[in-house]
Amino acid sequence: MSRIDALQVKIFADGADRTTMLEMYARPYIKGLTTNPTLMRRAGIANYAAFAREILTEIRDKPLSFEVFADEFPEMERQAQQIAAWADNVYVKIPVTNTRGDPCYALVRRLAHSGVKINVTAIMTLAQVRDAAAVLNPEVPGYVSILAGRLADTGVDPVPVMAAAVQLLKPNPKAELIWASPREVLNIFQADSVGCHIVTATPDILAKLSLIGLDPGEYSLDTIRMFYRDALAAGYSL
Repeated sequence: MSRIDALQVKIFADGADRTTMLEMYARPYIKGLTTNPTLMRRAGIANYAAFAREILTEIRDKPLSFEVFADEFPEMERQAQQIAAWADNVYVKIPVTNTRGDPCYALVRRLAHSGVKINVTAIMTLAQVRDAAAVLNPEVPGYVSILAGRLADTGVDPVPVMAAAVQLLKPNPKAELIWASPREVLNIFQADSVGCHIVTATPDILAKLSLIGLDPGEYSLDTIRMFYRDALAAGYSL
């Protein structure tokens, strides 16, 4: 397996804890960051805008995605313009549909052609990839984010889907494909192998990057020692 610094895919840290975000930002191999309202709620963030503005005073030279949280397109557009104005490195996450399943493409087109850097998110089909790519501004950087991990949760192999999505985005060189919601470190290498531009990873997955290249025999022994230590610590007896 390749070394992490040999990968072509860019690794983005996914989270909403300020301390962890800054720690990830400081690592050279982390090329950007993403968050969403669910992660922010879990982190206990009460003031969305205040948190975002504060973290952007420290994260200024790597892309950082914030998501709108309205359900009606006019309010989504207002929020998107406000979020985009926070900093030049901000990408605005727009869900591919609202909660009623109405597609967001007209909104994405308006925003992208007004100069907003868009991250179209929650995508799970190639038709959504095609339609999202068609409305992005070829003169403005943008992301198309497939929740590949959630796709895998349904029993679908995301690798051929992601490989096909890479091809769909080729006509727009400023549109980058994100492998989002990975479930294991292997997904990072799978994303790299199909030519995906970006993979997001949560802190629990990023913590496992130190295992890359570890000899399987040594890892087996480490695991056995862990079982033994934990049994002793628990005071088990038969």
